[in-house]
Amino acid sequence: MTTFHDVVEVIKSLSTDEKQEIQILLNQYIREERRDEIYDNFKLAQVEQQKGELKFSSNINELSESLRS
Repeated sequence: MTTFHDVVEVIKSLSTDEKQEIQILLNQYIREERRDEIYDNFKLAQVEQQKGELKFSSNINELSESLRS
């Protein structure tokens, strides 16, 4: 099994161009994962809204209280 340390050591041994390519790929993977997470949260919010579980308010005190519960 490859450990994180092993991966870091391999990356350290790469050329600058290869390291930059890995950086580009990692940024892309992170963006894609974040996009998927946002979409999943959106779908969950849609379900909660359809069930009437979402509450909307422009009252700061109500919003603050809802974050505590």
